[in-house]
Amino acid sequence: MQVGLAIIALALGSPAAATSLRIKDVAEVVGTQPQQLIGYGLVVGLEGSGDTSSTMFTAQSLVSMLERLGVKVDPSGVEVENVAAVMVTAELPAFAAQGTTIDVTASSLGDAKSLQGGMLLPTPLYDGDGQLRAMAQGPISLGGFSAGGTGDRTTKNHQVVGRIPGGAQITQDTAQPVQVAGRICLALRQPDFTTAARIVTTINTHLGPGIARAANAAIIEVNVPPENQDMVGFVTTIEGLQVHPDEPARVVINERTGTVVIGQNVRILPVAIAHGSLTVRVRQEWQVSQPAPFSEEGTTVVVPSEETTVVEEDRALMPVQQQTTLEDLITGLNALGVTPRDLIAIIQALEEAGALQAELVIM
Repeated sequence: MQVGLAIIALALGSPAAATSLRIKDVAEVVGTQPQQLIGYGLVVGLEGSGDTSSTMFTAQSLVSMLERLGVKVDPSGVEVENVAAVMVTAELPAFAAQGTTIDVTASSLGDAKSLQGGMLLPTPLYDGDGQLRAMAQGPISLGGFSAGGTGDRTTKNHQVVGRIPGGAQITQDTAQPVQVAGRICLALRQPDFTTAARIVTTINTHLGPGIARAANAAIIEVNVPPENQDMVGFVTTIEGLQVHPDEPARVVINERTGTVVIGQNVRILPVAIAHGSLTVRVRQEWQVSQPAPFSEEGTTVVVPSEETTVVEEDRALMPVQQQTTLEDLITGLNALGVTPRDLIAIIQALEEAGALQAELVIM
């Protein structure tokens, strides 16, 4: 446990030293965010690992596609074991030009066993407004394989999700105006009033008073000087400025994995803690009961024999002083000698007692 907490302390660094980051690392210019694309398509050429006949939409999609190509088929006679219906997703960069390519991901919708060796048929990709942005097609890359027979099979990596590097071609330019009404806007990735105020002070210090103002905790408006002719250089200058973002006091725990992450501003008020665990072990054995020798009555039977053991740890009440630094907090928690899962229970109890001076986030 002491090793685990020490790793957390090293990862977060010393709270006495403020972390300096570029504005580019804590905020982004509005209008430069990528867009999410989505489409529905078919992967063909599978070796019997596609959807089964119970996946109705795959057969319907295949029939509809063949009819558009002038091929009349009987829907009841269509076999789709070499075909799989997939959802195709991609991320469209903010300034992508027409004709450039982007990577796409194909994920099985039905009950296909594997997309290995499959080819994605031409699939239109749409943005959130339903506008056509790109066309995707190409061979599926899984980065693994699946082989074997009914009783012996070897599988490497996930077989029903694959990628197509450069598999989508953009159909139209996606450039968006960065400067609107003579100004640009910065959006904080983690909205915070203190961080926003520090960014405004940094920009005004380096570029001149009144250049920037905070509209709220998430948006900072920066006026572009009328004489500026180089928008790229102007944005680059702002993104390279150093700022000290404010970090909230927060403890994040994941009970499923036993992970605990403690922020550097977390403090604990003076408390006394006693934490012990109760272990109950039930052991069952099967024994044979036989009648006495030469006895004409009774039968041989198998009966269970159970043994229950209860062990309770002997733990004393230990005081934990008020912590002023992260290192002090780690030392105090290490002194309890608890496991990560015990630590989760202690943190939750501290929060209920009002001694944990931080936001508790449970994943």
